[in-house]
Amino acid sequence: MELFEKNDSRTHYCGTLTTEDIGKRACVLGWVQKQRDLGSLIFIDLRDRSGIVQLAFDENTEKEIFDKAFTVRAEFVLCAKGVVRERATKNKNIPTGDIEIVVDELKILNKAQTPPFEIVEGSQANAEIRMKHRYLDLRRPDMQRNIIARSKITNLTRNYFNDNGFIDIETPNLIRPTPEGARDYLVPSRVHKGNFYALPQSPQIYKQLLMYSGFDRYIQIARCFRDEDLRADRQPEFTQIDMEISFTTEDEIIALNEGFLAYVFKHFMGKELKTPFPRMTWQEAMERYGSDKPDVRFGFELTNISDIVANTEFKVFAGAVGAGGSVRAINVKGGAKFSRKEIDALTEKAKHYHAKGLAWLKNTNGEISSSYAKFLTEDENKAINERMGLENGDLLLVVADKNKVVFDTLGALRCECAKKLGLTDPFDFKFLWVTEFPLFEYSEEDGRYYAMHHPFTAPMAEDYHLIDTDPGRVRARAYDIVLNGTELGGGSIRINTTEMQEHMFQVLGISKEDANEKFGFLLEAFKYGVPPHGGLAFGLDRLVTLLLGKEDIREVIAFPKAQNASEIMSKCPSYANPADLEELGIAIIPQDE
Repeated sequence: MELFEKNDSRTHYCGTLTTEDIGKRACVLGWVQKQRDLGSLIFIDLRDRSGIVQLAFDENTEKEIFDKAFTVRAEFVLCAKGVVRERATKNKNIPTGDIEIVVDELKILNKAQTPPFEIVEGSQANAEIRMKHRYLDLRRPDMQRNIIARSKITNLTRNYFNDNGFIDIETPNLIRPTPEGARDYLVPSRVHKGNFYALPQSPQIYKQLLMYSGFDRYIQIARCFRDEDLRADRQPEFTQIDMEISFTTEDEIIALNEGFLAYVFKHFMGKELKTPFPRMTWQEAMERYGSDKPDVRFGFELTNISDIVANTEFKVFAGAVGAGGSVRAINVKGGAKFSRKEIDALTEKAKHYHAKGLAWLKNTNGEISSSYAKFLTEDENKAINERMGLENGDLLLVVADKNKVVFDTLGALRCECAKKLGLTDPFDFKFLWVTEFPLFEYSEEDGRYYAMHHPFTAPMAEDYHLIDTDPGRVRARAYDIVLNGTELGGGSIRINTTEMQEHMFQVLGISKEDANEKFGFLLEAFKYGVPPHGGLAFGLDRLVTLLLGKEDIREVIAFPKAQNASEIMSKCPSYANPADLEELGIAIIPQDE
């Protein structure tokens, strides 16, 4: 191995060389993609973040350099110098395929063992192996494009909000634990033994305090932390594009953020977005799509057939209606092609959402097969089929249960069916604002109300009189931005008076003592003139994932956590040194195996 010296600085990135550079001298640095020994000729593909360039060694190459090239293997780190020439055999599959570098100086800066998987585009290597060797996975061209794209989108974000008068302000990462929301990650204090900081689930309280402080337009690319179960679009640590505005309205915030998305799409993708985006109330979204983040790229909307089957002899349907639930169905156009095995798989999926079962009917060239039709009268079947617009090739899926179960189940099944039928093009971008969320959601398990968003969300003025007598009917001044069935971001207009905030805590079952203990500094600030304000936060990870047409946010995060919230590469979390625990005043309670 040889030393990298000051006269070895690169003149070009590998992937930037073109026919205009023919005859020029170039110094390139990078990793070996592959080496091809043809006897009297050796070719090396050298890779850096910009792409690949071919290095050529032939009969005119000095023997020492030729012999050195012969020893080179995949992932060796090289410094190569030479003259750019036109290739005799061109490669149309890479941007540099018309040229090569005839090497007259070669340094092996570092050797490499054979990697555990090939460093190539679209690697099919096992996900655990990729995560264990993430530094190798990140060398792959597609992963490098993802991370570079994220950087570009982050810079576009800063540019847009800076141009619109926002001030970039950092908020603390060591904060006070809060009683609502997901579980906090706790950080023990060495100085204040027995006390703990929490890592922020969001900068919510601090960005509101910045509004109280007179910074009327705040923006932050904020790191957030939530100790919750993971899935494809969720990580324990994630990044938000977080903003807050004073003296604002829902319409102003929505328009500003539509402008932001249009700006990003135009400058990152060269795509013009049509604004304003459609809006839909939460109630309409649930009734039509069974979800508060509906994918509107396809139909398969929910239809209520409760009135048709309310008095049927079929107790599964009638019983659900009689118990205060409903019977609803979706018409999966083209779904009649699904096999019985595929329909059984949909039934199993329905059970994941606590449905007791899934009723179905399909029309194949006029031949009806069904799991429920034989239990209904001819008139009941006819009425259902007419309301559902049944045609040849259709599949009806029916769920009878509590409304929440019906919505959750059919909302998920319509997306599953659309995916099976190829109706979910990731680059068919369909935006939607969902508005007028309920302020509260009731937990039957706990017998109490929780804030659907957070306890600082303002109610709609016309519903405020219901907050004590019928809190479930109170609508919030809240709004979510949805893209292709994914919640990109959400926000609300905030409470800005002491009386309303205390009232909110009361409904949520947070005592005055507990409120003062947890939020005393916030309530104290209310005494000194709080402006009307509101905000919104985008999930940066999700935004980048969708813009790139990916399904898993781990593909756009440099060092993500695995499904069990561990980092396989560094083997964290790990045990703490007993001496450190003693200094913190912490004892570990052994857990039964």
